[in-house]
Amino acid sequence: MSWGIALVLGFVQGLTEFLPISSSAHMRVVAALAGWPDPGAAFTAVTQLGTESAVLLYFRRDITAIVTAWTRSVRGRVPRSDPHARLGWYVIIGTVPIGILGLAFQDTIETALRDLRLVAATLIVFGLVLGLADRVAANRRPLEALTTRQALALGTAQALALIPGVSRSGGTISAGLLLGYTRTAAARYAFLLAVPAVLASGGLELTKLGEGPAPEWGPTALATVVAFGTGYLVIAWFLRYISTHRFTPFVWYRVGLGVLLLGLLGAGLITP
Repeated sequence: MSWGIALVLGFVQGLTEFLPISSSAHMRVVAALAGWPDPGAAFTAVTQLGTESAVLLYFRRDITAIVTAWTRSVRGRVPRSDPHARLGWYVIIGTVPIGILGLAFQDTIETALRDLRLVAATLIVFGLVLGLADRVAANRRPLEALTTRQALALGTAQALALIPGVSRSGGTISAGLLLGYTRTAAARYAFLLAVPAVLASGGLELTKLGEGPAPEWGPTALATVVAFGTGYLVIAWFLRYISTHRFTPFVWYRVGLGVLLLGLLGAGLITP
């Protein structure tokens, strides 16, 4: 992979990771439209370390409070009913589905699920799901109202993002809206929930860099740094935007991109 391609893909990763439009789909689609080789699941997973570092920085106070309270609750120094301690447990519980499914279907995720026909279909279908969730959402419940069963349900929704085109944030936010949470609460939990899964996945893929078909260290490091900077700016903008706006533009964008992909595939202009 050249440095120029890495720069572009790092920007794409940072721009799309936190928007409900699927960063993995865009990494795959941009490469296909530009005539570049598929960057692969390993490259995507490692560059996501950059965007998750942006989450750690942006939510540093929240994360510090959650980790501190959770640790103290384990030691019995604060009650497990403490809001921050509970959220820590809910992030752990919500991470279980993606951990199990990610390990069970790792080979399929890195091969068959990256087919552009599937990407196009999931962009459209889950875009419509997001639109429906946004339309019927009560938009009332704060994140403090989260329960164990709901945390597991939201974690299952996040696990669907193992399929490129679903969107990690989009899947979790859609489920949160259907459960009556506010757009901001659903997005905040989606970002926090992604941290353990992405750090684990990216850390695992780091061990593969420079070996066989895995991406090289240099360009991947550049893409990761670019993804971090871009991702931080997107988080700040996105949380402000959804506090007063619906997800309608993202729904139309997803459906439009999916239809465009199907058209290009049908015309033979790009290969699956």
